[in-house]
Amino acid sequence: MDRRTLIAGSAAAGGVAMLGSVAYGATSDQKEQKESNSGNGNTGEVTAITKVFGDGQKLIAVAIEYDSDIDDSALSTNTFTVTGRTVTKVYANEEAALADRGRDGRYVIVELSPDDEAAALWVTQQGSGGGGSSASPSPSGSASSSSGDAGGGVGAGGPKVGDSTPGGTIVAAEATLTQKGTVTTTRGSRYPASDATLTTNSVVNLIVDDFKQFTYDDPATGQTLTYNLFVPKDYNPRKRYPLVLFMHDASVVNVATQGPLVQGLGAVCWASDADQARHESFVLAPAYGSVVVDDTYEPSTLFDATANLVEAVTKKYSIDPERRYTTGQSMGAMMSLGLNIKYPDLFAAAYIVAGQWPSDVAAPLADKKLWIVVSQDDDKAYSGENAITKVIAAKGTKVGTAVWDGQSTAAQFAADVRTLEKQKAPVNYASFQTGTTVESGSSTSAHMGTWRIAYTIPGIRDWIMRQSL
Repeated sequence: MDRRTLIAGSAAAGGVAMLGSVAYGATSDQKEQKESNSGNGNTGEVTAITKVFGDGQKLIAVAIEYDSDIDDSALSTNTFTVTGRTVTKVYANEEAALADRGRDGRYVIVELSPDDEAAALWVTQQGSGGGGSSASPSPSGSASSSSGDAGGGVGAGGPKVGDSTPGGTIVAAEATLTQKGTVTTTRGSRYPASDATLTTNSVVNLIVDDFKQFTYDDPATGQTLTYNLFVPKDYNPRKRYPLVLFMHDASVVNVATQGPLVQGLGAVCWASDADQARHESFVLAPAYGSVVVDDTYEPSTLFDATANLVEAVTKKYSIDPERRYTTGQSMGAMMSLGLNIKYPDLFAAAYIVAGQWPSDVAAPLADKKLWIVVSQDDDKAYSGENAITKVIAAKGTKVGTAVWDGQSTAAQFAADVRTLEKQKAPVNYASFQTGTTVESGSSTSAHMGTWRIAYTIPGIRDWIMRQSL
């Protein structure tokens, strides 16, 4: 889909303004499509449901609303077909939402395989990756469904500071269905199979929709930042909350404000119901209109504007300045390191994913609490983190180290985190074994593959959330 135009209200200097409403994902005339869908028991409301994975957002289900409760026991995977997609489950529900088990209700949920090529809603041209394991560019006019970095200051030949060329695209969440079997109501009415097609006319974006979009005008730098903000659902201004800053890689530059939310798990994982149940927190995800830092390590003024944005959001809400955290991948990891050096009191801890910073200025990091992950195949980031941790250790700070299999199960990663924590170090450094961050035959680089895995490990996020200044 075309890059969306975001309309922002005017803002006073140094202030924030909420972005105007954006029709996220749906591109057809909704009223006309609803009328076209109506009939055979359908109300006309057909909702696409999306979910974000390590490699980006995908269309994973469709919900069809009926005019009566549907008998769940009479449904099967043969009841519906979806053009270009693999149907994995079909069940009834009381709302347009996923469920572990079906229950009689007005909605029929058609779940789809996230492994389908057509599932991907985030696509990006393959970039130079991170050095030694660079992927080949996609052919002209095509895109790979990987959540890759188009350079981002990690890898020779990548985008340079100020480059605003989009490295990825958000695709509209749309699906076309056909009812191939009979749908039966709980009162025994039967809606027969039909050759008529149903097309989605609304979208539910799991977790992504829980973020709001704003703009920030920074009087110190003159820069304007658009950003996404998750506010805890039961926000109480009398409480003090932690805040997590996520900064994206270069593939999201100049895509859309919601780009950092859909290109992978780096932002949305902290806002999941499971994470919020353990650690209520704000999640802040700026969307950069141009590359902020490259291999010269001389960032644009968006770097300082980001620090000022963190302070502005802290003042606007009841955020604990002793429990602010930063994380990012590739360009965002580099920014996290650089911000910790320049603004030592801004963050209590940082989660660094596939990035580096010059070791000759890294000494201040010895006073910080860090969790670092990188692939041993990622020549530039791996050697860069080795140099940084060497400086940290030379300053007398203990560095816990481990080598992990990037293809471990969730249970194995949980055990890996516990084992590394037993070293009781303020800096934890886990490198993924060579060849384990990408599957055999994949065109994705180990650099990109690192963050597909890194943000799926809850134990690291729990460690970050326990830190304070």
